[in-house]
Amino acid sequence: MVNLKINGISLQVEDGTTILDAAKKVNIKIPTLCYNPDLPPWASCGICIVRMAGSPRMVRACTTQVSENMDIITHDAEIIATRRTVLELILSNHPNDCLQCPRNGNCELQELAAEFGIREGPYKKVLSALPVDDSNPAIILNPEKCIRCGRCVKVCQEMQNVWALEFLGRGIKGRIASAAGTPLGESPCIKCGQCAAHCPVGAIYERDDTVKVWSALHDPERHAVVQIAPAVRVALAEEFGLEPGTIVTKKIYAALRRLGFNTVFDTNFSADLTIMEEGTELVKRLTEKNGAIPLITSCCPAWVDYMEKYYADMIPNFSTAKSPQQMMGAMIKAYWADKAGVNPDRVFSVSVMPCTAKKWETKRNDDMKSAGHGYDVDISITTRELARMIKQAGIEIMDLPEEEADNPLGPYTGAGTIFGATGGVMEAAVRSAFFLVTKKELGNVNFTPVRGLEGVKEAEVDFQNGTKIRIAVAHQMGNIAAVLDKIREARNAGKETPYHFVEVMACRGGCIGGGGQPYGCTDEVRSRRIAGIYRDDEQSTLRCSHQNPFIAQVYKEFLGEPNGHKAHELLHTKYVPRELYLK
Repeated sequence: MVNLKINGISLQVEDGTTILDAAKKVNIKIPTLCYNPDLPPWASCGICIVRMAGSPRMVRACTTQVSENMDIITHDAEIIATRRTVLELILSNHPNDCLQCPRNGNCELQELAAEFGIREGPYKKVLSALPVDDSNPAIILNPEKCIRCGRCVKVCQEMQNVWALEFLGRGIKGRIASAAGTPLGESPCIKCGQCAAHCPVGAIYERDDTVKVWSALHDPERHAVVQIAPAVRVALAEEFGLEPGTIVTKKIYAALRRLGFNTVFDTNFSADLTIMEEGTELVKRLTEKNGAIPLITSCCPAWVDYMEKYYADMIPNFSTAKSPQQMMGAMIKAYWADKAGVNPDRVFSVSVMPCTAKKWETKRNDDMKSAGHGYDVDISITTRELARMIKQAGIEIMDLPEEEADNPLGPYTGAGTIFGATGGVMEAAVRSAFFLVTKKELGNVNFTPVRGLEGVKEAEVDFQNGTKIRIAVAHQMGNIAAVLDKIREARNAGKETPYHFVEVMACRGGCIGGGGQPYGCTDEVRSRRIAGIYRDDEQSTLRCSHQNPFIAQVYKEFLGEPNGHKAHELLHTKYVPRELYLK
């Protein structure tokens, strides 16, 4: 432990703590722009400068570690003047179009400029005049707004191991761009949106499709149907001032109806459906002589994109089950429309997702048209986009009564809701796979070894009939290689596979930390959202997917059996190797 003072306040912290983190322990805010708790600090922006008492030398708080008897001053007239100058220099290279910016009102640079009372720019305005890159189906890059903090590069390279973004040029001509200066849509980008989620300004943001949704909602020839993903229910409330993890599921249903949606379903239902398909697929592969093991989950479209580019040799191991979003889209147009007497060609299917890659997934290949009436999901919007729509409509969501989703594609089990957290797909699968193998219900459905924010989690499941399966859960794309390389090594050496079942999520924490969720996500926020997910699970009367009576109904009335012919036509897909760079 190290003893020190900050602004005259004595405290004790662990050796190796930075000044920035030490200041937080005594509720002193040191301003930052390049720093983010998800990333290693690298002192790019220079706003976090502090000094030692009695010394004129300033140091950067984000990278300077404390030492014994250190006496730190975090603000005085010179420090504040220096920080103001740094901000003024940044603003001299930044457009003044805040009212048209997607981050207006939620911008870290804007907030600091307001805190420091910057009203005039003493320096000549020099803008890059670089064009907006809208070549990507999910993410838009506006280099003119870039403040070169480097967060997006560090996220893309170090957290996600994708390397779609990099620094180009030097000095005043330095900029952040897609790899090799190619359009972002032709780069290795997997559309996960973590760059946008970590950008402090409006330089990278999700493609906004709300205008298209508004148009459909006010088209009398359209029947608007919507689904909401598991992770949306524990994050949307943050956009309205509530704590992360607050569950507002039934108020979201009510808000969607007031926006004008004719029918409201819940993606948790199709998560239950996914478990029936994927769980059956796992059991088949385990029992077949030449079944491709391990089975690797396919719910996350950013992971699908990554796998097809970086691990195409693993395609035989990938579950052919579509994601819950795409299963729901197919069921809406192929099953529900006929049952409800609605012309499927009139159906406009919208999904609300925590994920930017879902925008790309809706058009991923022709399997996404399996119902035969255009794309199964017409538009996917993020949690942030839904929040904007609710605000645009003047809806006070927290004052709304609680309402239920529509039948039969609305009711869900606890297993469906935990899809939103890392390890949730695996836990839901274990709950039902146990039943599929043993024909008995699992006594304790809480499979805790796969919970938490550890990057890779491993466990063994004993089905108590001689069947044991080894499983792995990985989240945050940079952690995936450790698992897949282990599988490759065993395969190349002719050894038994280290795992039978593997869950992968591209984003840290799983979907609760998706690139389309409310800004400001940290591990503390992720943990609270995950806690909300598991509260929703524990409150559910039914907690296993195979127990959902509406799942049984759709198989009886329409699909036949899990992994059957009709299920494969509508609920399964295929994969192909793809180049890192489009040509």
